[in-house]
Amino acid sequence: MRAKAKRNHSRGFTLLELMIVIFVMLILVSIAVPNFTRSVQRSREAVLRQNLFTLRDLISQYTLDKQKAPQSLDDLVQAGYLKQIPRDPMTDQADWATEQEENTVMSADEQDQGGIDDVHSASTAVGSDGTAYNTW
Repeated sequence: MRAKAKRNHSRGFTLLELMIVIFVMLILVSIAVPNFTRSVQRSREAVLRQNLFTLRDLISQYTLDKQKAPQSLDDLVQAGYLKQIPRDPMTDQADWATEQEENTVMSADEQDQGGIDDVHSASTAVGSDGTAYNTW
């Protein structure tokens, strides 16, 4: 009879054991969530850097090939340098901030129309290095 009483007593988890398991799980989650969000931010920043590098390279190629800078990023698409304008990973839209170069006189007869000289993110958020994304 005593053996039967012990078997019934050891059947489940006590409230204390469940609370300890839940507490340990909460500690693990509180460590994992910030690491996850940090890694997502780093990957978005890596995509931003790659997109900026590609866009700047294509602007330079377009300028060298056509002997004039593109007037907009759509010119790169229309000329076949890009299939479509990539999305800014920080704003999740294709809303890049462009810098126009100033008009310069090429010769007495012709004047350069200017065009896009540089491109930046349209986001005003601050990156992991402490600088704003729109200054990269």
